[in-house]
Amino acid sequence: MPEFLPDLPVEGILECLKRSPGHEIRTGKFDSPESSAALVANAFGWFLNRPKLLPPLPGVPAGQVETVTLEAEMRYPWKGGRQPWLDVGIETSTTLIGVQGRRYEPFRPGKALGFSEIIDRPEWRQTMPAYTKMRDDLVAGKVDFDAVNAVELIKQAYGIQTRAEKRAVGGVLVYLYTEPKSWASGKPVDPARIEQHRKEMAKFARMVAGDAVVFVPLRWRDLMDQWGKQPALQAHTAALRERFAI
Repeated sequence: MPEFLPDLPVEGILECLKRSPGHEIRTGKFDSPESSAALVANAFGWFLNRPKLLPPLPGVPAGQVETVTLEAEMRYPWKGGRQPWLDVGIETSTTLIGVQGRRYEPFRPGKALGFSEIIDRPEWRQTMPAYTKMRDDLVAGKVDFDAVNAVELIKQAYGIQTRAEKRAVGGVLVYLYTEPKSWASGKPVDPARIEQHRKEMAKFARMVAGDAVVFVPLRWRDLMDQWGKQPALQAHTAALRERFAI
C-alpha cells in the first residue's frame, strides 16, 4: 500500500484511485518520487470527508465547497469512447470545478499528441467556440503546444461543460502546476523549459478566454500559501510542503 501523510482517509482515497484509468497504484507510478497523482491524492484527499474546510481556490470565486472527489469522471453526452477524467472534482452550489494536477510532466520532452477521434457537439460551437477553434486549429496544424498538453485540457473542458450544463452551474478548469528547481534525482530542471511552460499557459488562457468553461492556471506554491493561512490546514500544509518540496 502506498504511504500517505497522517490524518488522511486512506481507504476512501484508495477507492477513488481504483477508478483511475491510469491505474497509478497498480502500475507503481504512484510511488514515484515525481508522481503528480501522489501529490494530488495527499493534498486533496484530506478534504474527502470534510469538504467544507476546503477554501475557494485562488482565482476561483465559487463559494462554499460541498463535495470533493478524487479521480472525477466528466462524461461526454454520449455512450462509448474514452471519457475525460480530472484529478479532482469540486462542487459548490454555483460551480463545478475540475482540477488537473501537473508536477514534472511539463518539463519532460514533449510527446506528439492529437485527437484520436474528433469530439464534437453542435452546442459546443456556441458555448465553447474558443476551445472548439483551438481544437480545429490543432488538428489542422495551425497551432501547437509542447509543454502544455492542450489536447487533454480541451477534452477535459468539454467534459466539465457537459456535467456543469446538466447541473445548471458554471464550469471551471483549474490547471494546478509546480515549477520545480530540480528533478527528484537532484538534476536541475531546465529554466528554459519552465519559461516555455509559462508562455504556453498564458497562450492557452488567452485563446480560450470568454468560453463557458473558465480556465484558471494556479501554482501549487500559491495554493499552499493560501492553505497555510488557515489554522485548520496549517499542519496538513506543512506536511505537504515537507514531503513534496512545494
